[in-house]
Amino acid sequence: MSRLRVVNLGLPKSGTTTVARALRRASLHTADYRIRTGQSKDNHILGDFVGQLVYEAFFRTGDPLAYLDEFDAFSELSVLRKGLSLWPQMDFAVIDAIRQNHPGVKFFASWRPVAEISDSMSRWSNLTSERLPKNQIPGLPRGFGGADGERQRWIAGHYDHLDQIFAGSEDFLRLDVGAEDARQQLADFIGRDVPWWGHLNRNPVRVETPDQDDTGRDDTGQDTSDRHDNDTPTGDTDTEAV
Repeated sequence: MSRLRVVNLGLPKSGTTTVARALRRASLHTADYRIRTGQSKDNHILGDFVGQLVYEAFFRTGDPLAYLDEFDAFSELSVLRKGLSLWPQMDFAVIDAIRQNHPGVKFFASWRPVAEISDSMSRWSNLTSERLPKNQIPGLPRGFGGADGERQRWIAGHYDHLDQIFAGSEDFLRLDVGAEDARQQLADFIGRDVPWWGHLNRNPVRVETPDQDDTGRDDTGQDTSDRHDNDTPTGDTDTEAV
């Protein structure tokens, strides 16, 4: 039986933090945005962004997951931070290389209604006032992304593109994280029990501190939006922020 690998191709603010927690509760060693202390035996990658490691591996070896072999699942791939604008989930070449190198990998895309994702982005620090419009992003050139309509077209285009890439494939799921049966959909898709489902990172307005990025994680890679929960699931070596 082949190893289960799970990759989320959803955009930021689509429920990626909830997805990360759910995958960990399913006993999948999960990389979410950045490699945190205690997550890897390879000290060389501690603190590195997942998206950066994906691209380094892709261009050096041809396998985007070559440097992340100890991880079973990946809940957020993109990074817009410290001069980096990396979006592997929007890159056909990267997605195709993962499919070719890891047959049977399960891809899904965390999703909410486009207007909700756009609104959530607008309420998260300077993501829409500075970071999106001031960076080059696939499908969203510099100068765009500050207006709601621009973001909505970009967001919709990303998910439509994924639907086209995976048309007819049983190894892709667009997962509505707000659906009543979201947990069961994910469980059925990956073929194992998902004992937890909830909603994390719900903030009416996010004020960013100097050591935090637009995802709510600080420069150690810890999720500062979730410090109230220090429960680490059985079978998972990931450490929660406390």
